[in-house]
Amino acid sequence: MIDEATKQRIQSQMGDPKLASHYLKPDQMTWQATEFPGIEMKLLCRDEARGMSTILFRMAPGAEVPLHEHTDIEQTYVMEGYLEDEEGRCGPGEFVWRPAGNTHVARAPEGALFLSIFLKPNRFVEKQPGFAR
Repeated sequence: MIDEATKQRIQSQMGDPKLASHYLKPDQMTWQATEFPGIEMKLLCRDEARGMSTILFRMAPGAEVPLHEHTDIEQTYVMEGYLEDEEGRCGPGEFVWRPAGNTHVARAPEGALFLSIFLKPNRFVEKQPGFAR
């Protein structure tokens, strides 16, 4: 049961766009190309002030994310295929997270579909892609 004060708080936020929930239908969104060959994305959430983003990625077989450093925690849930790097391999239904400072090259030898949450943009060694700015 919700108490009266909570009900009033919920009612008061109705209609305020800054406090509204954002419902998306990712299956109806268009895949956007990234600067990296064979990697597409759907940007589900971005808070530019904080640098946080949630992105659905699709990698073609053999695609790779070049050498980059995580500037804060990154979390990834794999739905299809395999995502691997020098430390291991993450497959369907598996989850991997990396701490700030972790540096690696991510590959999808067989292709992959995964959801990643970044608390801050990654720092790429060569070219900083648009989704990580």
